[in-house]
Amino acid sequence: MRILVVEDEPQLLQVIARAMREQGYAVDEATNGQDALYKASTWDYDAILLDVMLPGLDGWAVLKELRKTKKTPVLMLTARDGIDDRVHGLDNGADDYIVKPFDLKELNARLRAVIRRSKGQAHPIIQLGSVTLHTQSRMVTLNGVDANLTALEYSLVEMLALQPGKLVTRTELYEHLFDESEDSMSNLIDVHVSNIRKKLGKDFIVTRRGQGYLVYA
Repeated sequence: MRILVVEDEPQLLQVIARAMREQGYAVDEATNGQDALYKASTWDYDAILLDVMLPGLDGWAVLKELRKTKKTPVLMLTARDGIDDRVHGLDNGADDYIVKPFDLKELNARLRAVIRRSKGQAHPIIQLGSVTLHTQSRMVTLNGVDANLTALEYSLVEMLALQPGKLVTRTELYEHLFDESEDSMSNLIDVHVSNIRKKLGKDFIVTRRGQGYLVYA
């Protein structure tokens, strides 16, 4: 999953981005409203973590403009916990909010939830035959046994599992699994798909040659 983290405080941005990457997310960064709106409008992110207080365009203005063209899940980061602020955010298209200072575990949980809901999957456990995705722990089991997927392998499986039966192109996989700072090799998706099949079965991921991949529920 690829996310955009928008935060103008450098140390907090670094902490959030590092924590998200450790969870297996591809992370792009922005430090002001104009840059955030450009990136959010140009690329299809799985979610956006958007600070309210930003130089230039503030978070509310970014959200308002973004909602004219995109439905990307947005989790607002705010230092204000007033009811009016929360209502304002939710009424103007925010999917959730979290108040600073926050615990990274709660941030991760809220992020996972808004991504699941955006894909029409409210439950944290996804069952695909004998394969089970535990989205809270980011673990995949086969017949109840941990398959020991790497963080990137998990992200690839999760992206397919959140939309079972739907073809996901190679381009979509690249765009959602690798952030703007990474130089990905052309055959990297094939390598990860091959490794996943060794762990979850050769028929778990279906290839549509020249098109992409899918899994079935």
